[in-house]
Amino acid sequence: AGFIKSPLSQKRLTQDSVELYCEAIGNPIPEIQWWFEGNDPNETYAQLWDGARQDRVKINATYNLHSTSTIYIANLTSDDSGMYECRASNDPDRNHLSKSPKVKWIRSQANVFVIERPDIKAYVTEDSGKLVLTCNMSGPYSAIKGHKWIHGIKVLQEDETDGALTSYTIEGEKEEHSGMYECVYKTDPEIRGQVNISVAPQVAAYKKSEHGNEGDTGVLICKNPSFPPVTTWSWYKNGQGVDLKNASGRYIIKSSGNKTELRILKLNIEEDTGDYRCNATNSYGSGDATVNLRVRSRLAALWPFLGIVAEVLVLVTIIFIYEKRRKPDEVLDDDDGGSAPLKSNATNHKDKNVRQRNAN
Repeated sequence: AGFIKSPLSQKRLTQDSVELYCEAIGNPIPEIQWWFEGNDPNETYAQLWDGARQDRVKINATYNLHSTSTIYIANLTSDDSGMYECRASNDPDRNHLSKSPKVKWIRSQANVFVIERPDIKAYVTEDSGKLVLTCNMSGPYSAIKGHKWIHGIKVLQEDETDGALTSYTIEGEKEEHSGMYECVYKTDPEIRGQVNISVAPQVAAYKKSEHGNEGDTGVLICKNPSFPPVTTWSWYKNGQGVDLKNASGRYIIKSSGNKTELRILKLNIEEDTGDYRCNATNSYGSGDATVNLRVRSRLAALWPFLGIVAEVLVLVTIIFIYEKRRKPDEVLDDDDGGSAPLKSNATNHKDKNVRQRNAN
């Protein structure tokens, strides 16, 4: 057996997690085990298994073309510091209680250093239309190489100073910039603090006006882009105080986090047309928005087609009348054109007769 990949030593903070990876190859495919030796001088190696340390240890292993194994330890404490050892062997007697294996276990080691997490005081202050986010790390920490401020995946600000105090200023009101912000200390490992700008729900309708055909299903949607997330969503109709979830079975409400959806089955022009109000509540208050629903008759879709047909009929009628009135004039013109030659011939014959009589 031989190692393809060995675990790497890592530094972590208390309450963080760590993951170590090991990969071995051989014929037959070797077995992989994980062992641990703490920093206590009297402590010896002990085998780790899936579910150890009050279920904080998770071990996953696969044996296909070769062996792979990952050990994951959650919610680290200072007692998790020590030497972690990946052992691999494909000797048939490797786990025999009375026989010694002919081929000893091969070993690969990695140190995990768990450092006590320093306390970070994080807060928000308002000053003349500005929001000032501040993080202050208590206790000495000598290896600070700078700071970053992050919102989601976007880096807002970065510096190379080594102070325990860092701040970030935002222009605007709380309602415009609510959310979760992180202050990151560039240390080994990184130390992160969290600053929350929290407001009551700022509810908005996905569309302020919705249309639906009679008999179809109407869909109304509201969302809340602010922080913290909504804990309770409610829907009301035309200012009524009755929550629609307790009303007719034609209403289906689906809510998840910062979004809610109201479905109305078999729309009815008389009953369902009107304004609907979505209300959101979190730990900082509540907010609402209104959606207007218009229900159209099923025949409404035919009106454009009927209008086109009517236009065509009117146009055909006008053309028919115009052609009908033109035909008598055209016939009269043909008659006049045919009589002219006859009249001309009669005159010619008369002249010819006159000339003949004079000759005699």
